[in-house]
Amino acid sequence: MTAVRGAFTALIHSQAERHSLLEDAQGIMAGSMLAVLGVALLQGAGLFTGGTAGAAFLLHYATGLSFGACFFVINLPFAYLAYRRLGVAFTIKTFAAIALTALLSEVVPVQLGLASVDPLVGGLFGGLSIGAGMLALFRHRASLGGIGILAVYIQDRFGFRAGLVQLGFDAIILAFAVFLASPFIILCSVLGALVLNLTIAVNHRKDRYIAF
Repeated sequence: MTAVRGAFTALIHSQAERHSLLEDAQGIMAGSMLAVLGVALLQGAGLFTGGTAGAAFLLHYATGLSFGACFFVINLPFAYLAYRRLGVAFTIKTFAAIALTALLSEVVPVQLGLASVDPLVGGLFGGLSIGAGMLALFRHRASLGGIGILAVYIQDRFGFRAGLVQLGFDAIILAFAVFLASPFIILCSVLGALVLNLTIAVNHRKDRYIAF
């Protein structure tokens, strides 16, 4: 009985500096859902973005494979880096967010019926939605995996600034997109990526949000 009571307390009890397990589950679910909504808007407009999501879009558009499968597989190699750099809890929650995002992206876009989205609208609202989803995940010590983790590893190992490393990867992804899309689509994709990163930059500061 004591063990059951302790498990239930851990599930629902939260403090100012720590989320409960139930709060973490809700945060990961909400963040993944917002990210998938953004993916649906970008996909409906035929746009790209940065990070592993951008790499998944490249494979999706070039090969016809589903975005969800590409996103999940691309993120698998980064699980080890996440474990080494950020610990078991972060890795488990991040893996859950990646798997949920990949799964929902197979279903939600079809159900929403967003087959034709204006590229400018898709870029603005898609970038904002993914950014908001990533904020929710960050505040529960999770992420959508990928290049951000690799950028931190490269910074620690070789001294290159993580922000510049990530910017370089994003530039490479968008450069490859030139072979698959028109200049206007590339421009809207860049706009969406800017909105996404500005949303995170303006709203995410560890000193303003201390819970984990």
